[in-house]
Amino acid sequence: MILLYIASASKKEAEKISNTLLDEKLISCANIIESKSIYNWKGKRENSKEFIIFAKTSEKKARAVENQVKKISSYEIPCIIQVSARVNKEYLSWINGER
Repeated sequence: MILLYIASASKKEAEKISNTLLDEKLISCANIIESKSIYNWKGKRENSKEFIIFAKTSEKKARAVENQVKKISSYEIPCIIQVSARVNKEYLSWINGER
């Protein structure tokens, strides 16, 4: 299973990304969590609220998820982190079987 960490600029955008990925059967589940982010961007320290999507998908769909997020995200350089995860076999079966 692949767990994707995807940062978005607003709750509305996070919901749009999540719903699009679900509608296109690219992910099985998404969790959205509010976050405070501090980072350097174009020579300036930024301090902003972001909404983090934790999306669960199969290895074969991870690249398609990344490509779709790049199309939807308002960020110039969207944060899309893929983490390979071991999960219980029943959950993995659900992730791989979701169509």
